[in-house]
Amino acid sequence: MVRVLFVCLGNICRSPMAEAVFQKLVDEAGLSDQIAVDSAGTGSWHVGEKAHPGTRRILAKHGIDYDGRARQIRRQDIHPDTYLIVMDQDNHREVSRRYGDQPRLHRLLYFANHPDVRDVPDPYYTNNFEYVYRLVSDGCQGLLATIREQEGL
Repeated sequence: MVRVLFVCLGNICRSPMAEAVFQKLVDEAGLSDQIAVDSAGTGSWHVGEKAHPGTRRILAKHGIDYDGRARQIRRQDIHPDTYLIVMDQDNHREVSRRYGDQPRLHRLLYFANHPDVRDVPDPYYTNNFEYVYRLVSDGCQGLLATIREQEGL
């Protein structure tokens, strides 16, 4: 089983959006029995909360159901075979600080067709959920293509 964990700051905006978008792509590709998808935050202040209303709204607009609750990343989430996909450089730095260099730790937009954009901005502050959705969707498509190639799926 391939594991993918999306990570952002509070696990209410970007990482749950990426989790939901990626899960839909995995389901559509018929790979849900081979790829497990989850999300978490580096911070603990939103643990147990539903995703931000803006995230839920944009996902619903695009026909994607999401019902997860925020949680914080834990040591048991860290495995050499897990794709740890962070939303920005700050998340990357924090995950590396806590858990050391991980072979599959990448920013999501590393897999996207946006060479001029490397970080998914936090819509919590900008309310630009549609733009974030487009970035996340592009990154998730590239990530799935990479995983399929690397894992032979």
